[in-house]
Amino acid sequence: MPTNAPAALSDVTASDGALRRFLHGLPGVDAVGLEARAASLGTRSIKTSAKAYAIDLAISMIDLTTLEGADTPGKVRALAAKAVNPDPTDRTAPHTAAVCVYPDMVATAKAALNGADVKVASVATAFPAGRAALDVKLADTRDAVAAGADEIDMVIDRGAFLAGKYLKVYEEILAVKEASGSARLKVIFETGELSTYDNIRRASWLGMLAGADFIKTSTGKVAVNATPANTLLMLEAVRDFREQTGVQVGVKPAGGIRTSKDAIKFLVLVNETAGADWLDSHWFRFGASSLLNDLLMQRQKLATGRYSGPDYVTVD
Repeated sequence: MPTNAPAALSDVTASDGALRRFLHGLPGVDAVGLEARAASLGTRSIKTSAKAYAIDLAISMIDLTTLEGADTPGKVRALAAKAVNPDPTDRTAPHTAAVCVYPDMVATAKAALNGADVKVASVATAFPAGRAALDVKLADTRDAVAAGADEIDMVIDRGAFLAGKYLKVYEEILAVKEASGSARLKVIFETGELSTYDNIRRASWLGMLAGADFIKTSTGKVAVNATPANTLLMLEAVRDFREQTGVQVGVKPAGGIRTSKDAIKFLVLVNETAGADWLDSHWFRFGASSLLNDLLMQRQKLATGRYSGPDYVTVD
């Protein structure tokens, strides 16, 4: 069976039984302890100079996202312009990490970026539900890559995962990874549908074993998306995976992160859990649309001492 699992863990993907034993042999999650630690880290005080640094870092980590049925080429071009130059009144503001769009908008985003150092990420594999045949998901992925996508955000088959069909999910991730070619692959778990922290830990390891470049909390299309607790759990998983295999995997919380205060709390989680190696847009991203505006307003307040309000930023 083909495998992307690092050599240190290659035996755990040798069969359905071996994979099941490994995933169910992972330590159980202490939900109370996990939530208490996430809440405790969220109370850390960030001073002015550190806050300014954190705001710029958060901006540089955003996948600026539009994933609506009403997306138009004009909206995508405007989003791309904002990603490259978030604050037209202050050219020192960093650009975002990426623009994230549906596959049919990849070519538009790529052209609008015109060689700028901003990636084009595309949701694929029948996003957001993932309810499609594998050949459809692979065609979706190949189309996005052919149009110029630098990154693919795929969704796992939650139904298969919850039914315990771990090998099916593993092999699907492998296939999408291959179809992605040189594009980096983010694997979305939709943590709000996985029901338990134990399932989130298992999904994290399953995605990493299959070769995910990033593991991502959610689509932003369900009631429960990124939370400090589920992101902390995934950060622990990538930390432990690197310790065992030497392979570093990124983390992307998505959905529900709207304020600078929230973003900084997540950066504290990264630093205190995975470590400073993950405090870079190559290894940590925010899936967001409205977050950027609040970061820009807080940045302006730090620079001028005045709060400019929502009229200072564009309505996306």
